Amino acid sequence: QVQLVESGGGLVQAGGSLRLSCTASGRTFSNYNMGWFRQAPGKEREFVASISRSAISTYYADSVKGRFTISRDNAKSTVYLQMNSLKPDDTAVYYCAAGTTYRLGNVARDYTYWGQGTQVTVSS
Repeated sequence: QVQLVESGGGLVQAGGSLRLSCTASGRTFSNYNMGWFRQAPGKEREFVASISRSAISTYYADSVKGRFTISRDNAKSTVYLQMNSLKPDDTAVYYCAAGTTYRLGNVARDYTYWGQGTQVTVSS
């Protein structure tokens, strides 16, 4: 089992920045690809970004490319999501997830373990 705990969400004005963190425990963090997903009210959960085990590869949704940056610190068992130039459409609950697929995944079924989520609200 892997336990994931997100933090760093909050309320920010449009154009502002937030950094989300997700700390893992229970298994060797560096064995897992890590991903961030989000779910807005009334919408399906959607992919945001992912990063490979060694951080060599990253993958972003088109909607966040150039504004969000995913990174990880395997020594701290933590993955980050730096979010800049935030828009009201970025408002959602953000979830981190851990997976062991060979390829770096961008769909929910590629991930086995999920955190409880952290709320991000962007005001206009």
